[in-house]
Amino acid sequence: MNIYADSEKNMQRGIIIPEKEAIKLTEMKPEVHTLRLLTLNMHKGFNVFNRNFVLPELRDAVRSLSTDVVFLQEVHGSHNRHALRHPNWPSVPQYEFLADSMWPEFSYGRNAVYPDGDHGNALLSKYPIIRFQNLDVSIGTIEQRGLLHSILKVPGHDEVHAICVHLGLRENHRQQQLKLLLNLIDSFPVTAPVIVAGDFNDWRQRADQILSAGNMKEVFVNHQGKPAKSFPARWPFLCLDRIYIRNASASNPEVLSRKPWSHLSDHAPLIVEIHL
Repeated sequence: MNIYADSEKNMQRGIIIPEKEAIKLTEMKPEVHTLRLLTLNMHKGFNVFNRNFVLPELRDAVRSLSTDVVFLQEVHGSHNRHALRHPNWPSVPQYEFLADSMWPEFSYGRNAVYPDGDHGNALLSKYPIIRFQNLDVSIGTIEQRGLLHSILKVPGHDEVHAICVHLGLRENHRQQQLKLLLNLIDSFPVTAPVIVAGDFNDWRQRADQILSAGNMKEVFVNHQGKPAKSFPARWPFLCLDRIYIRNASASNPEVLSRKPWSHLSDHAPLIVEIHL
């Protein structure tokens, strides 16, 4: 297990803006104190049971929300067999197809590689991504998992740390991965805003206790007293997806479980406003 696997072969990003230039550009803009955020396990662009390829419809739905930052899990970087099978398969990676002209910056962490292609986590942002790394938190060889850590330059703030998460299916693996996540968070400046979102697979609801050691607060728990039910998308009853924050507050958390969302993935997206 290589916790800090951040080699170029495992990561890709969108428009590259040098850090000094990004800082200069954002300093010229009005301060931003609210980020509209979405997180979604997009099931590699297929609906439930992989019956239909729905990535174009998913892009339209995501764009309609006018979010500032989008956390995505199970995103294909490439898949040669699917590209031959589906006429509307995009000629660019799925995260780039989704970003289009709405999110000028994106980062991608490749977690799983196989003969036909690869998939991983992605982050789309309206604000410059000044640095990022993909941390390999795979336990053993069966499941490939990662933490995509991106540092955003939001006007009025030095750094905003955004971590896109997809944890394992096994409880003992998740426990180890949550501790690795906590170690990463503990390395950040104590006053920096931190946002952690994604598919935790935490149906036993153990993550809060571990991440509370890093002063991380889950937005749905804070507002509604319990995590959001997000799986399966059509009839959600399991609490798999989460949004945690530190040095920030949140409002209007919502599970998007109605059409079209209920037919675009096996997970329902979570959306919230983050106040910096």
